[in-house]
Amino acid sequence: MKPAPMNLAVEPLTNRFVRLEPFADGLMAEVQAALDCDQASWDIMVGAAYGENFAGWWRSALTAMENGTRIAYAVRRLSDGVVVGTSSLYEIRPEHRRCEIGSTFYRPEARGGAVNPAAKRLLLAHAFDGGAIRVEIITDAINPGSQAAIRKLGARDEGILRKHKITWKGRIRDTAQFAVLDEDWPMVRDRLDARLAAFA
Repeated sequence: MKPAPMNLAVEPLTNRFVRLEPFADGLMAEVQAALDCDQASWDIMVGAAYGENFAGWWRSALTAMENGTRIAYAVRRLSDGVVVGTSSLYEIRPEHRRCEIGSTFYRPEARGGAVNPAAKRLLLAHAFDGGAIRVEIITDAINPGSQAAIRKLGARDEGILRKHKITWKGRIRDTAQFAVLDEDWPMVRDRLDARLAAFA
C-alpha cells in the first residue's frame, strides 16, 4: 500500500507558551523588531536578518512560502503577547516526506526558557501529523550551544557535513546534522512534554 503523502498546512500553531503565526505582511514590523538585535549572534549564520538585511530576508521567506518549500513563523510568547523571534519548517520535500526545522532566532531574553522547546514541540508535531517521516535539524559545527540544545530535544546526531554552506560573512561552514524520524517522535514528544511541564 502506498504511504500517505505529506501535507503541511499553513496555519497558526498554539500551545500554553507560544503561538506560531505564519508570516504575513501584518507581522513584518513585529518580526523585524524581534530580530533587530544581537548582531554577534548573526555573524556565524548563513543569512542575516537584522538592520538593513531584514527586507531581503523577509522577501525571501515569503517567496519560499509561495513556492511551498517553507512555512516561516513568527514566535509569539503568550505570557506577554510579544513576538520574540522566528522559526521555520523549510526544505519541505513532500515527495520524500521530509523537511527541516531551522532559520530559528530568538531575542536573548527569550532564550533558555520555555519558548524554544514549546516552539519545537509544535513544529515537530505539525510535521509528523502532516505525514513527515523525517525532520532534520542542522546547525553550525562551531556552535556547541546550539548542538547541545538539539541533542536535548532527543534528535539523533548524524555527523558533520563538511564544507556544507557558506555564511553571509563568507566563512565556509561545516554543518552538524541531526534528525528526528517518525519512530523517534513518541520518545521526543514525551521528553518535550516533560520539559514543558516543569514550566507550567
